[in-house]
Amino acid sequence: MRRPIPTGSPRLVAGIPDKWSPIGQTSLLLPGHQVRLIDNSATSGRPSIDAHTFNDGQKGKTLKIMLHKPYLLMTPGPLSTTRSVKEVMLMDWCTWDNDYKMIVEGIRGRLVNLASTKPGFTSVLMQGSGTFSVESVIGSVIPRDGKLLVLTNGGYGDRIVKMAGQLKIDVVVNDSGDQKPPDTAQLRKTLESDPAITHVAVVHCETTTGMLNPIEPIAELVKSHDKIFIVDAMSSFGGIPMDMEEWQIDFLISSANKCIQGVPGFGFILARRKELEKCRGRARSLSLDLFEQWNEMEQNEGKWRYTSPTHTVRAFAQALRELEEEGGIKVRHARYQKNQRALVEGMESLGFECLLPRELQSPIITSFLYPRAEAFTFQRFYDELKSRGFVIYPGKVTTGDTLRIGNVGDIDPEDILKLIEAVNDSMYWNRTQ
Repeated sequence: MRRPIPTGSPRLVAGIPDKWSPIGQTSLLLPGHQVRLIDNSATSGRPSIDAHTFNDGQKGKTLKIMLHKPYLLMTPGPLSTTRSVKEVMLMDWCTWDNDYKMIVEGIRGRLVNLASTKPGFTSVLMQGSGTFSVESVIGSVIPRDGKLLVLTNGGYGDRIVKMAGQLKIDVVVNDSGDQKPPDTAQLRKTLESDPAITHVAVVHCETTTGMLNPIEPIAELVKSHDKIFIVDAMSSFGGIPMDMEEWQIDFLISSANKCIQGVPGFGFILARRKELEKCRGRARSLSLDLFEQWNEMEQNEGKWRYTSPTHTVRAFAQALRELEEEGGIKVRHARYQKNQRALVEGMESLGFECLLPRELQSPIITSFLYPRAEAFTFQRFYDELKSRGFVIYPGKVTTGDTLRIGNVGDIDPEDILKLIEAVNDSMYWNRTQ
C-alpha cells in the first residue's frame, strides 16, 4: 500500500537554492509536490523512482530530493496507483523480444482466469484508452447486415450510440434516462418487435452517475432472443465479482487504468472464442480490427500488430500480481465497498446529498448534488480540495448539477476519512455566510 507523505517536508515552491543545478531529468518537479532532502550517505544502491539529483558545482557535493504524490485521485481511472506499479516502468522493453511477449501472454491468461472459471474465453489487448477498445468491438463484431441495440442511461452508453452512427452501423436505442436502470420491459418489447437486432450492448458501471446496471436480468432477455451480448465493464472489471459464462456475456471490455489499478495506455477485450472467430473481415478500421489483433497475438505468442505501450504493459502485469496479493477480486471489492460506504456516510454528515438511491449506487464512484449555497462553484471547491491533497471529478448528468467522487485505486477507508476532513475544511461557502 502507499507510504504516508512525511510531515514537515519542504515544498518545491519554497525553492531549491540557486547554486544547486539539476542533474538529469527534472520534469517531474512541479509546484505542489512535497519534497524530502536525502543525505548522500543514505542513498546508496538502487535509486528511488522519485529521486532527483542537484549539484552545487563543488566536487562530490550533491543534493537529492524525493518526490511524493501531491494529491490522491478520487476518480474511477486514471486512479492512484502503488509505488511498485510505477517503479516497474523504469525498465525499457523491446516489443519483439520473447521476454516481453511472455509478459503479454501472462497478462492475457490471467485476464481470462479472472473473467470466468469456465473454458471457451480468450483475451485481446488493444492500444489506446478504453474507448478505443469499445470502438474496436463495436466496429469489428457486428456484420454489415447486423443491427445493434444499445441500452443507455448515461454518457458512456451514449458514446456507444455515437460510435455506431459514425461507423454506419444500424442502431436502435433504449434510453432510460440517467437516473434509472435499463428498462427490461422495454428491452423485451424491443427485441420482440425488431427481429433484425443481432447485438445488444450495455454499460455495467455507468460512471456518469455511478449507477451499477443489473447485467444478469438483461442477459436473460438478450439470450432468450439469441442475440450477441456486449458489456462495457470499463470501470467495474477487477473491482466487482463477475463471471462471463454465468452472466452470458460474449464480449466484455475494460481498461488497464481502472479496477486492476494499472496506468493508462491500453484496454482489453475478453471474448467468447467461438464468437470472436466469426469476426474475421468484419472490422471497419485497420488499427482497431479486433480479430486481426487477436489473431496476431494468438499466432505470434503475444506480439502486437503495431507498437505497444511497453511500460504500461509491464505496470499492468505488476498490478495483476498485486490484485492477487490483495486476495483477488472479492477482497478488492470488499475494500471498495467499505470505501464507498465511508464516503457516502461522511459526505451526508456534511450535508451533501447523493444523486442516486443506495440500491443503485456502485462501489466505484458516487455522484453528489451541489450544495444549496449561492456561493458554491465547483471550480473553487475543486481547487480547495486539491490544495488539501484530493482531486475529484465534475458532474456529467444533464438533469442537475453534480460532482463525482471515486473511491477505487490505491485507497483505503483511512484515506476516505482524510478526504471527508478535507471536504469539511474546503466548504468555503460556510465560512462566507
